[in-house]
Parts: sequence; structure tokens; C-alpha cells
Amino acid sequence: MSRRQQKKAHGQVRQSQLITSFGPGSMMDLPDHSVLISGLDAWSSGGEEIIEPRLTDKLKELFDPPLQALRLYSPPPDSEDPTAPQTGITAWQFPEWFITQDVDREASQGAVRSRMLVPRRMLTKGKFIDDNRKKRNVVPIRFVRACRSGHIGDIDWYTFSHFHETDCRRPLWIEEVGTSGDIAEVYVRCECGSRRPLAEAVGFSAGALGHCDGARPWLGPYAREQCNELNRLLIRQASNAYFSQLMSVISLPDRNENLHEAVKSAWDFIGEVEDAGMLQYERKKSKVHALLEDFKDEEVFAEIKVIRGETPQITKSVKHAEMETLISSKDELGDDKPDGNFFARNLPREVWDKPWMNSVQRIVLVHRLREVMAQVGFTRFEAVSPDIDGELEIGVRRAALAREITWLPAVENRGEGIFIQFSSDAVEKWVARVDVIARGTRLLAGYDAWKAEHHGATKKFVERGGLLPYVLFHSFSHMLVTAVSLECGYPASSIRERIYSIPDVGYGILLYTGTSDAEGTLGGLVQVGRKIHEHIRNALEMGELCSNDPVCGQHEPANMHERRFLHGAACHGCLLISETSCEHHNEFLDRALVVPTVDNLGIEFFKMAAE
Repeated sequence: MSRRQQKKAHGQVRQSQLITSFGPGSMMDLPDHSVLISGLDAWSSGGEEIIEPRLTDKLKELFDPPLQALRLYSPPPDSEDPTAPQTGITAWQFPEWFITQDVDREASQGAVRSRMLVPRRMLTKGKFIDDNRKKRNVVPIRFVRACRSGHIGDIDWYTFSHFHETDCRRPLWIEEVGTSGDIAEVYVRCECGSRRPLAEAVGFSAGALGHCDGARPWLGPYAREQCNELNRLLIRQASNAYFSQLMSVISLPDRNENLHEAVKSAWDFIGEVEDAGMLQYERKKSKVHALLEDFKDEEVFAEIKVIRGETPQITKSVKHAEMETLISSKDELGDDKPDGNFFARNLPREVWDKPWMNSVQRIVLVHRLREVMAQVGFTRFEAVSPDIDGELEIGVRRAALAREITWLPAVENRGEGIFIQFSSDAVEKWVARVDVIARGTRLLAGYDAWKAEHHGATKKFVERGGLLPYVLFHSFSHMLVTAVSLECGYPASSIRERIYSIPDVGYGILLYTGTSDAEGTLGGLVQVGRKIHEHIRNALEMGELCSNDPVCGQHEPANMHERRFLHGAACHGCLLISETSCEHHNEFLDRALVVPTVDNLGIEFFKMAAE
């Protein structure tokens, strides 16, 4: 690897992009170079520390062994002051093989276009000088090798073109047959006469590129690790070249802290209770009732035992804690301060109570909201998303961001949102229906077909845990994002979702804006929330018909020809939205669970009763 030292930066990206699209280990095209973003060890200091204890505690447990100390910092910003110490991100030149831009006329015959394949060591000041002393412009080769563990490197073009290891070092050529640019029309040729189609390198287990050597060039030249994976062909700027693994939390008033304070305040009355019956008796006293009225008996009794030291405090999942806080509010939650992290108010039921809203239990307008998002690692070829509880799996295969983790890059986003809670009784009755269970079986068959093609994949189908409601509300959320974006003034790509499907707590969705500047706090989403019943009706009406029906509505998840295994009735014409908005990469969607479709399955959750 070569490191280019220069006083002036080669390019700039937004801070948020450095934990999403262009984090450590990602490939990036700068104006004059193709580079690999370095690991955290080579980032300059200068970012601000972000404090979010709930997220930090969760992230510590993801590493093996768990970290004792961890901090979150924003990526180093550009000071825009020429006299200030230089900050920035180191980038390593990658790949180190290039092809000439001009077609070799002597080698070009008919529709075959030949370009010389040149290693970096043969370049002089970024140009290749051929045997005729002619300077020829070059561009980085678009093909590299990688494995599912995130390791990456240049293809051994000599070995590939000769089908085996060789001492031949004659000039290599990339030949394109035809004009489509399809990989099936690309060949690698050596001047010794050996020629091989690049298509032989495509596939999960082709083996044409050999076994991975464990190279981690983003961490420096001596950072290899053992790896038994087969190399796979990777196109540098393909969508599957880099998947940032993120974890985020919404900064909410700590319900556990409020419970702890309430129990301590009432300790003189309840400190000696031995069972729920004694607790109920003590709660009849006016002072105790006033202190504990926001909390359930089981919560209070569990906290009493924690204070006594009889049981350890249970760490709740990310979404579990958020959902409990959102539904605990009666009228107002948080502080309405200009720099506040959270402020929300319930919308009175008489404002939104309509026949099609029968399954809705609560509407909360979130005026102020803070989201903290941190990058833990990254993957290639397959994205690994948080589970439906917002948690990342411990021990999942992910590429490291640094040789030794002491801090992680994070961003702090502020915005606003709308929270919709649904009736648990209505959801439980719906999910117990025979026809709904049958639909879940068909969705599961699609997942099994997908998994059969992705050996070693870690993605889990949420229905396996009996959580089919997640697919329902995930699909409904996408409908609502599209409907709301037409009215609130924000583009659909700037509205994000958070799906809550926790049988012990409740069901709901949170639509929110999140941005590091002031754009997400202009009030448009909250204003839309005051007429949320109208937007829900519009979303449901639009969802009944797709421009691709009946193909969309009658799609079978396990269909081997369409190969949309993780979709029911879902496509770009109805449910698919920007992947920056979706928490599950536009997967696990089915419009038929939400509204009636052309297939008329009768399994829809929402009933559009006459107004």
C-alpha cells in the first residue's frame, strides 16, 4: 500500500457518510485516485465526544472479550482554518492494478477492445510509458477480490489468466467482446497466449480466485489474519462492496431512573413488602399511589428486589426501553428546551378518532428527538442488520474497524417524529387467525429458498420467533412514509422508521427525521402528525393497488423465477423506499398483511370502514 502525503486534502465527505457509506475499509473514488479508507488507528483526532451511556453499554458487549472501556467520537471535522492543525482521514491507494484508458489499436480487431493491465510499480507519475515511450493514461481496475469476512485485495491476475500459479510475467490485457460491458464478455489475456473469461470468477464457490489470505489493507500492511474463505469477485463501486454495521438508540428520559427514584421516595412504606399482595395494599395509601401511579406492580416489585440486592438489574433491549418510555407518557414527556434531547406530547384521541383508526391506541407527537448512531464494523456481500429488538448479535462475523478498539465513530442526529401505538388485543387476535398463519408459512418458504442460496448467511426471518406482526407494521410504515412525505415538506429519504414489535410491551412505529444540522427540526413532521388520521387513510388507500398488479399482488415469495424471496406483495411500485429510511434494507415486506390486494386474501389487518 502507498500513502500519498499532501498538504491539501484530496476530497471531502460529510461526517455522517464516514460511518455509513465511506467508513473504515470502504472503497472511494476521489478526483485523482481510487482509495481505501483507513482504520480508526490512522484517523486524526479532533472529533467531539458523544455521550450516550445506553448505547455505549450495549456496544461493549458486542466484542470478544467484552470491552471494559469504550468511547464514542464524531469523525474529525474540517476546521476550514489554514492555520489550524491538519485533521482528516488517511486513505490508502487501492487497487494497485490499472488499465490503460485508450484501446490498443493493434490488438483491437472487430468488436474486441483490448486494454493493457498494468501494476502500480510500472507507473511513472501516475502514467504508463509503453515500449514506444508513449505516455498512456490509466484508471484503476474495477475488479478486486474479497471474502465474506471483509478481507480484500488485488486479484492475482497472472495466476488467474494462466489457470494456475506461473512464473510468466508477459504483458496482460483486458479484452471486451461486444458493447454491453457485461462481465460475460470480459476476458483476461496474456501475451503468451493464455486467455480466460472473467465470468469464471463469479459466484459464491467458484474457487477461480483461490483462498483468501486474510489481508486487511485498511488497517495497514501488517494486519493479516487467518481466513479459510474462498475469494469472490467484487466490483469496486457495487452496492454489495460495503455494508456498514450500525447500532442506534433514541435518547429518551430513562424510565428505569424514574422508577428507581419513585421507589426510593416511597421506600418507608414499601421497603418491607414481601409479595405483590402487600404491595397492592401499600399502594392504596394516597402518598404511595401518587408516587407509583405511572408504574405497574411487577415493575415496582422487581425494582424493590434490585435495591435490596436480591436480583441483578436486567438490561433491557434497545427498543424495549424506548417503547416503555414512549407509552408511559400521559400528556407530556421530557423538557421543552431548545437544546433538549427529547420532548413529546400525546395527541388527544378526539382529534384523530376515526373508524379506520380503531386499532390505534395512542398518537404521540415527538417535538424534539436525538438519535445517536455508531458504527461497530462492516461486512461485504451481505448486510447484517440489527434484529427486531434493535440489538446486534454478539459474535456475528464482522470486519474490524481498528487493530485495537478503544473508541468508535458515531454521529448525533436531532429531529422530530410521530409515534403510533397499536392495540395489543387487536394484533393478537389478528395473528392468531388461520389464514394469517398460512400466509406466514408462505413467507417462511421464501426465506428458506433465500437461505438455501446464501450459505452461511446470518439473516434471520422474524416469523420464526412468532413475530409476524413485525412484517405487518414494517410494511405499513413504508406506506405511511410515502404518504407523509407528500405533505410534510421532507423528502421520503429523510424520514426514517423504527418498528416496535414487543408482545410483552406493545406494538408501534416511530417515523422521525434525523440530521446533524437543523433541517430535521423544522416542525413539518409534527404538523403532519396533527392530521395523522388523514395520512393513514391515504396510505391505506394507495396501498390497495400497485402499478405492478397483478404481478406484485400475486407474487409467491418462494418463486424461483422472480427471485424475490424476502418479499410478499411488495415491489418498487408500492412498498420499497430509500434504504436510508428502512431499518431492514427493504426486506421482510408484504402489503397483503396490511390492506386488501387484488388477490383478495382477506388477511389484512386494517379495515377501511365507512366514515
